[in-house]
Amino acid sequence: MDVSIIIVSYNSAALLTNCLISLRAADGPEKELFVVDNCSTDKSTSLTAELFPEVGLIVNKENRGFGAANNQALKKCAGRYVIFLNPDTTVKPDTLQKAVAFMETNPHIGLAGAKILNPDGTLQESVSYRYPGEKYTSGETAGLEGNIACVLGAFMIVRRPLIDELRGFDEDFFLYGEDQDLAWRIREKGFAVGYIEDAHVFHLGGQSETGTPPLALFEKKIKAEYLFYTKHYKPETIAKIKKAEKIKAIFRLITLKISFLFSRRKEVIKNKIDRYRLVYKMSDTGRRKDYGNI
Repeated sequence: MDVSIIIVSYNSAALLTNCLISLRAADGPEKELFVVDNCSTDKSTSLTAELFPEVGLIVNKENRGFGAANNQALKKCAGRYVIFLNPDTTVKPDTLQKAVAFMETNPHIGLAGAKILNPDGTLQESVSYRYPGEKYTSGETAGLEGNIACVLGAFMIVRRPLIDELRGFDEDFFLYGEDQDLAWRIREKGFAVGYIEDAHVFHLGGQSETGTPPLALFEKKIKAEYLFYTKHYKPETIAKIKKAEKIKAIFRLITLKISFLFSRRKEVIKNKIDRYRLVYKMSDTGRRKDYGNI
C-alpha cells in the first residue's frame, strides 16, 4: 500500500461526499481511505457507508477532537505514507501522485503540505516559517531541521514509520495547534517540513466550527497557543510572552473603552473588548491543564 488517507469528519456530510468523490477519481498511487466520524448528527456516516463502501469507517460516540480521531485510524494504516485530509477539501486527479513522488525524491522531508487553494482558485496561505510567540524565544528553535515551521493541517503527508514513532498527534490539542506541534516534533527528529508546489488541494476552510460563537472559537485558539508554549518553550520565554500579551491587552482595553463611548458601532467594540479581556485572563493562567483538550 502506497498511501493511507485519514479524514476526520464532524457534521460535514455534503462536503465529505465531494471530498471522497475527488479521492475516488484520483490517479494512482495505491491507496486506502479512512473516515473517522466525531459523533455527527447529520447523515455523514450513513452516506459514507452507502456511497463509499471501500472506506474504512470509524464512528465515535463523542467528539474526540481532531488529533485523537486521527490517531484512531492511524493504528489501522498500512500505507508507506499517511495523508491527513480535511473533509472540506477536494483534490485534483494528480495530487496524490505528486505528493508521494515528492516524498520519494526528498528523503530528508518528514512531513509536507500541498498548495492550498480557495474554491475560486486563489492561493490560500498554508505555510508558516515561524511558530506562535517565536520572536520571544532564546534558542528553543535552534536545533530544528529546515526553515518551514509548519503547514496547514488541511492536507499533510507524513512518513508512516515516523508518525508511528511519534505516536501520532498529541491528544491534548483538541482542534487547534496540533499541526504546529506535530511539525515541531518531526523537525526535532531531524526531518524537515516541506511544501509541494505542484500538488493542488481546494479548501473551503472553517467548516468544522460554523456553529461555535466567535468568542468561544477565539478562546479555543488562544488556549491551543498557550498549550504549545508550555510544551516547547522555556519558562522565561513563556513569561516574556505573557508579559507582552498582558501589556497589549491593558492598552487595548483602555483605548477600546474610550472608543466605545463615542462609537456608533458599539457591538463591534464590545466584541473586541471581550477578546482582550480573554487575552488578559490567559496571560494570568500558568498551568498546562488549563489549556489542554478544550
